Amino acid sequence: MADQLDPIFQIQRVYLKEASLEQPNSPAILLEQDQPSVDIQLGVDATPVADGIFEVTVTATVTTKIGDRTVFLVEAKQGGIFEVRNLPDDQMGPILGIACPQIVYPYLRGNVADLIQRGGFPPVHLAEINFQAMYEQQQADAAASQADAPRIVTA
Repeated sequence: MADQLDPIFQIQRVYLKEASLEQPNSPAILLEQDQPSVDIQLGVDATPVADGIFEVTVTATVTTKIGDRTVFLVEAKQGGIFEVRNLPDDQMGPILGIACPQIVYPYLRGNVADLIQRGGFPPVHLAEINFQAMYEQQQADAAASQADAPRIVTA
């Protein structure tokens, strides 16, 4: 028998966890001729579900406004369940923070574009995301905030 078990990385399921579309100023704002501004926010989260099983979610919030009035607001969370076993600890972060979101994100992009289009608007296509750069920035931000944290020294 081998001293180490082979690494396991498997997709168990990809699913739409949450989705909402709000049009708080309809129908009046639909008659506006001004070009709306679009703000897109993304987030990634990984949560252990069971031993070696993780839920990874990618969340998008798309806010479209004309002036200070919201045309529409879409919030969607796409999830994936992944089996990840027998990996060194230093590889778990990149797998959960880069590889898994890269698998889940295309589904989120399609669902957001479809939801917006079904709401009566031209689809908003989310741009491709470099999850490696996003992960590395999060790690750098976390390291910087730990370096700035007050230290407790006992005598």
